[in-house]
Amino acid sequence: MIHTILDTDLYKFTTSYAYIKLFPNAMGTFSFKDRDETAYTDEFLKRLKAAITQLEQVALTDEEREYMVCHCRFLPGVYWEWLSSFRFQAEKIKVHLDEGGHLNIEITDYLYKATLYEVPLLAIVSEIKNRALGNVADWDNILSKLSEKVKLSNEHQLSFSEFGTRRRFSLDVQDKVIGYLKQTSKYCTGTSNCHFAMKYGMKPMGTHPHEWFMFHGAQFGYKHANYMALENWVNVYDGDLGIALSDTYTSGIFLSNLSRKQAKLFDGVRCDSGNEFDFTDKLVARYRELGIDPTTKTIVFSNALDFGKALDIQKYCSGKIRCAFGIGTNLTNDTGFKPSNIVMKLTRCKMNVNQEWRECVKLSDDVGKHIGSKAEVQACLYDLRLTIND
Repeated sequence: MIHTILDTDLYKFTTSYAYIKLFPNAMGTFSFKDRDETAYTDEFLKRLKAAITQLEQVALTDEEREYMVCHCRFLPGVYWEWLSSFRFQAEKIKVHLDEGGHLNIEITDYLYKATLYEVPLLAIVSEIKNRALGNVADWDNILSKLSEKVKLSNEHQLSFSEFGTRRRFSLDVQDKVIGYLKQTSKYCTGTSNCHFAMKYGMKPMGTHPHEWFMFHGAQFGYKHANYMALENWVNVYDGDLGIALSDTYTSGIFLSNLSRKQAKLFDGVRCDSGNEFDFTDKLVARYRELGIDPTTKTIVFSNALDFGKALDIQKYCSGKIRCAFGIGTNLTNDTGFKPSNIVMKLTRCKMNVNQEWRECVKLSDDVGKHIGSKAEVQACLYDLRLTIND
């Protein structure tokens, strides 16, 4: 199911390098969460462990290394040289079913390595689950719906990127979807998946994930997390990869922390939870407050979008601010079967082996999607002067 290390999102590599450059001794644990509380079977667990063992065979090839060096100028060649020697280690992945059949997965390692496990593991779980349930993708049905999506995008000049690796129906479905987009879509700007970017001659897309902000929150305090995370991103990438993620500690906190320097330097902001229309108004107002023309900036929307909703958002943004869309599950798992609602998040970290473990927290703009223990979430909310409903 995972045949190449490039079968992952670009921001896993950009974040891995950022850890290497600034925090090479930092360690962390990524933990799996199934928001549907699915009860898995022993047979599923057996297949999953077999697939995890097969991950150890995955390695960056010379051809892949040359491609990434040529197409990702913001990452130095030395990073790809290191990645050529990297191997997934099955013994670092702790996986079991609890008494209720709920799946537990944890990976602990230096953060520059641990971050690379997240997307492949989620893609494997999603595909094995579909196989275990006997779900079979009907390509004619997928193609019929996909053609309508591309038609809508082409007619309305709706720019989007494919972001669907982690919850794809299968590797084969994602391959066929991206191949179709390459042939027919006028406004598909690229894919987050580096393997398919290479295969189809598309632009690899991505910047940074929530974990970058969660790490900073745990290490430097929640009040300073957004500012420190963006400053350190600039320290690594010097203005490249300039779409800032807004909702790790709620978008309201992000906007209040956003400095004029950062607002001018970053090309725009990614909205990954909450009400997109309200967020647009608040971001536009913040840019104006800082003396910045919002029409020179971009919002990238990426929260469980379909093309109809994306079109509504585009119309709302018209004349106010530029917009683009990262569309994932609606492209790679719109098969008639319910997609898995699964995530892997950074749950604890420490700056070096001698520091105590510190819990990591994420506060979503969507109700019920906070990540972290109840006690630590409450502590974070108190520190940021937020209520539980925020």
